[in-house]
Amino acid sequence: MIIKEKASTPDSIKVTFEFPSCIWAESVHLVGDFNDWSPSSLPMTRSAHHGWRITVELEPGKSYQCRYLLDGEPWTNDPAADGYVANPYGGENSVVNT
Repeated sequence: MIIKEKASTPDSIKVTFEFPSCIWAESVHLVGDFNDWSPSSLPMTRSAHHGWRITVELEPGKSYQCRYLLDGEPWTNDPAADGYVANPYGGENSVVNT
């Protein structure tokens, strides 16, 4: 699930990414072009009510590509993404429009 809401400044939007806790993993990271595809810079936290969750502030009016990284591998997409685009590895990336 992807939740978008206004941030405290007009030049950003808060985007909350939620990944279901029924998918077993020791760690889940949000990875995308907004963090240079760093596999460790955006660890998600596990909540009893929301599963895995993280909120980031992004620039409005742009499209971002992202994926979730479970335990360092495998990569998976968000079923609630605004769209999907082919990546150079033969798969697809989730697209989030702000």
